[in-house]
Amino acid sequence: MPADAATSSAPGGPLARFGLGTAAVGRPGYITLGRELDLPGDRSVAALRERTHALLDAAYAAGVRYFDTARSYGRAEEFLAGWLDARPEAAGAVRVGSKWGYTYTAGWRTSGVAAHEVKEHSVAVFERQIEETRALLGRHLDVYLVHSVTPDSPALSDPALHARLAELADEGVRVGLSTSGPAQADTIRAALGVSVAGRPLFTAVQSTWNVLEPSAGPALAEAHDAGWLVVVKEAMANGRLAGRNATGPDTAALRAVAARTGAGGDAVALAAVTARPWADIVLSGAATEAQLASNLTAAGLALDTRDLAELDTLAEPPAAYWSRRADLAWS
Repeated sequence: MPADAATSSAPGGPLARFGLGTAAVGRPGYITLGRELDLPGDRSVAALRERTHALLDAAYAAGVRYFDTARSYGRAEEFLAGWLDARPEAAGAVRVGSKWGYTYTAGWRTSGVAAHEVKEHSVAVFERQIEETRALLGRHLDVYLVHSVTPDSPALSDPALHARLAELADEGVRVGLSTSGPAQADTIRAALGVSVAGRPLFTAVQSTWNVLEPSAGPALAEAHDAGWLVVVKEAMANGRLAGRNATGPDTAALRAVAARTGAGGDAVALAAVTARPWADIVLSGAATEAQLASNLTAAGLALDTRDLAELDTLAEPPAAYWSRRADLAWS
């Protein structure tokens, strides 16, 4: 389907299942393959603000109504807040999700940085970062996630943190967690069991799921059945499933399905996620408007059982997938 067909979808139509993530444009450095081709040499705050606003405009015009950001995405919250303030008609129609638990430490640099972000899931960090997020996003904040929870995170066991998160939930913000690592399923199931005063604490999850790393799928289905909002990130495997990078034997099945359906490899990868009934929102991590338009053609792509079975053969052992991801360079 041509890109302009996808962008004609009305709000509430197929594009409503797609969201736009801002990890790739809210800061100058990230771990997407081929990033040097996506962003210009000028990665100043002003240049990335302009790019982010253009992407948000394009996504909103297409029918996308969920926007994802985080405290650690450089100035992404700031960029999104400025866009919302300038477009009141959009501000009342979209949902905004952000995340806390990582602190951005790169100082707007892409190299010579010991750590681009530092993780800490403590009450003190939550208190600081919710105030920072509120100062920017205010009433626009709908979903607030603990960023990158793993089974050993205090977010699953600290009663003081749970009490504070429950207060935020009582204020009307949907509280949840994002997950990463080979034990995502264990993390999700542990979070399903967390309650405060007899009520489930978490009601949203954002997890990595793609045709190379589908291991969280059953747990995400359980979360969906429990009434959670399920958001899928990294459906493109940090660029490994983009057409320019999906050239090796590990992605041959993706290329075969793309050729058979006449769709781009990126659209096939995203459509593989929307084929899962438990996936409420699928994030595009596009860094350019052309990438976004191509990603959103997935809204008109219905994969059949043969396609999905062929894509299932791409799954890697979770430990191998996450080890390869950890080796990706920030650029």
